[in-house]
Amino acid sequence: EVQLVESGGGLVQPGGSLRLSCAASGFTFSRYYMTWVRQAPGKGLEWVASIYAGGGSTAYADSVKGRFTISEDSAKNAVYLQMESLKPEDTAMYYCAADLQPPYRNGFPRTNDYRYWGQGTQVTVSS
Repeated sequence: EVQLVESGGGLVQPGGSLRLSCAASGFTFSRYYMTWVRQAPGKGLEWVASIYAGGGSTAYADSVKGRFTISEDSAKNAVYLQMESLKPEDTAMYYCAADLQPPYRNGFPRTNDYRYWGQGTQVTVSS
């Protein structure tokens, strides 16, 4: 059974930090692109960052570049999202997703057609 289990969300003040984790099981982790996607209240899905678990290449949305860092630990079948300098507009449900295909299609990031999804972890940035 495939599982993606996110953790690490919570309430943080603007300028603060959080580290999200995603524990993967049930598939060959190193063959997959691992992606974080978020959904803010009342808005659609937004691609945040991706990493190729087999080689570590990364990509980031412009909105988080320089503030967020995606990483993976193949020994633990886990992917992480270190979030720094958080802003109120980072408030969203954050989902971990996995797919054999790259996170870009025709030059645009994919948002909703990943093969596997976690249940999400809520991040709220507020004073």
